Amino acid sequence: MNDINVGKKISEYRKSKNITITQLAKMASVTPSLLSQIEKGTANPSINTLKIISKSLDIPLFTFFVTQVDTNQLIVRSNTRKKMIFPQNNNLSYELLSPNLNGAIEFALITLTTNSQSSNESMSHEGEEVAYVINGKVNIHLNNEVITLNEGDSIKILPHMKHKWENPYNKDANVIFAITPPSF
Repeated sequence: MNDINVGKKISEYRKSKNITITQLAKMASVTPSLLSQIEKGTANPSINTLKIISKSLDIPLFTFFVTQVDTNQLIVRSNTRKKMIFPQNNNLSYELLSPNLNGAIEFALITLTTNSQSSNESMSHEGEEVAYVINGKVNIHLNNEVITLNEGDSIKILPHMKHKWENPYNKDANVIFAITPPSF
């Protein structure tokens, strides 16, 4: 995780508004020396001081804490997805729809061809999962029950619930799912 440089952000916003250190210091009722130290990162302002500075710059306080993100790193193109195909079962594939496994949630696509299943044994994981059948029809073995899900159906799987996916039907099926925390 990148460190947030509040002082640098104050300096950038101040300069973008053509305000001098002396002018902002006066507006925020702090000394120019303290403001200079804050901008250089040699002094840590209190939350109250940050509130006054943000109000003086006419920007929301949270702006100082937001980090820049390269939006290209947030996009997953359909032709560049990370894909897992299992050698013992070519009828099953998982594709990661989220850019990576960093963060609190994973988004993926499972493709089950005719007469395939996600695994021989039911599995479980520590987090919650929500799945949506994009097309086709699948069975989900949930604990000791078999539930049929049709196109457009969705299901929530609670933490530690044993489950596995199965497609005994004559049409391929695609299911998108989100898991938190990521466990792909």
